[in-house]
Amino acid sequence: MLTIVIIAVTVLVSWRAFNDQRLLGRLILWPPAVQRNRQYDRLLTYGFIHADWAHLLFNMITLWSFGSLVERVFSGWIGPLGFVLFYLSAIVVSILPTYMKHQRDPNYRSLGASGGVSAVLFAAILFDPWTKLIIFPIPLPIPAFLFAILYVGYSIWMDRRGGGNVNHSAHLWGAAYGVLFTVLLEPGVAGHFTRSLLG
Repeated sequence: MLTIVIIAVTVLVSWRAFNDQRLLGRLILWPPAVQRNRQYDRLLTYGFIHADWAHLLFNMITLWSFGSLVERVFSGWIGPLGFVLFYLSAIVVSILPTYMKHQRDPNYRSLGASGGVSAVLFAAILFDPWTKLIIFPIPLPIPAFLFAILYVGYSIWMDRRGGGNVNHSAHLWGAAYGVLFTVLLEPGVAGHFTRSLLG
């Protein structure tokens, strides 16, 4: 249920920001504003706005597809609000390396929920590495663990290459945070993942 609430809030805020440049400018991660004006909330609010409908829909469909599973498991461990805190903290943690790198760059801006969504996705992969994912434009479903390998490899390559409008660093750090948070919360998940993968 809380996954749906997160999605609804994100869609509403993103939709409002599509038509309100002032709101967009206040919520987006603009590093100099964090440093000079102490607007630390931008390290979180950037995750609730998106560049366009395609960007928003891709993130929210992914979150909807895997969030309910992670929410259900996490709710049993740390309560429903624990899942929400996991998602929100993933948005913050995933952007910190980017913020540190660009904190004095007045031309840099970042937006989108990808870091938090990556954390949820990779937590879900730990629970069921053999679940099938359909990734456009690949015509056939692929196992989640194989997607994880390709995703991480591609993100590292693109992050080192630089350029473009996609924050691959946030994807990587979000994925890493999702795995680390889950394993620290319940160490037995690592063994479950290995047994599921090999069994």
